[in-house]
Amino acid sequence: MKAVSILFIIFLFSCSENDSQTSTPKLLFKSGFENNVSIISNPDQDNIDYDLITGADLNTGFSWPIEILGAEGSGLHYIEDNNKQAVYSEIQSVIGHNGNTTKALYSVENYSMDVTQCPYEILNLTEGKSDLYIKYWMKVDSESLHQSDKWRAIFEYKTKDYANGTGYRLIAFIYTDINGNPYWHFQGDENPETPIWEYDNFDIPVPENEWFKTEFYWKWSDNNNGRSLWKINGQVIADHNGATTKNNKPIDFIILTQIYGDANPKHQWIDDIEIWDDLPEN
Repeated sequence: MKAVSILFIIFLFSCSENDSQTSTPKLLFKSGFENNVSIISNPDQDNIDYDLITGADLNTGFSWPIEILGAEGSGLHYIEDNNKQAVYSEIQSVIGHNGNTTKALYSVENYSMDVTQCPYEILNLTEGKSDLYIKYWMKVDSESLHQSDKWRAIFEYKTKDYANGTGYRLIAFIYTDINGNPYWHFQGDENPETPIWEYDNFDIPVPENEWFKTEFYWKWSDNNNGRSLWKINGQVIADHNGATTKNNKPIDFIILTQIYGDANPKHQWIDDIEIWDDLPEN
């Protein structure tokens, strides 16, 4: 009987291990900005600086706002916008990445009043110790990409307590060098001035005035088995192995799209967003 029991336990362990290795990534959200998707002012007076993206995307079956990982209150956050004169977002009809007319999120920053920005924030995550994969298409102007020694942030997440120095941030930038040549920069930090790790990529060109595919993936971990991956048009910008948090803090909010930085004026379009709970096969 003992031999049979041991074999049975080995069988169960083997099945469990195989199941975890072959689990299929789950699609959590997918949408462009088609059909009934629109931007409205937030009716919640406690969050007056937020506009909401709302409505059902009939092409994908998903609805806005994005409520992945237990999120609540997601929206466009207007910060030092000067009554939407410094920075502004709207949904526009444009020619998309496949050559057809599409609706996309357009954002423009005309000038900065210190920290002027308009990110789309996925807020108040209750399941912040999760792996995530994010993909979308993006198109940026060329003028802002050739100013000397400038930066623009395009994506980030922060864990709880990042503001007081005990948390963690993952952030992606487009930088320009002193000669006005653009390049990619990716880092994890505990505050903006002291990166824990960082990568510059000068080899993969920054597309100008054309659509490109952006992909982010992280394996959430407080240990060395974590992973932070960034790809542009399928090419790896950086692939860092190491912790993706600090002090075991969960991710508090995700800045899915961002228009922010000292290279002004600048503008961009975002379209066809997908979010998965793991790296999809394609």
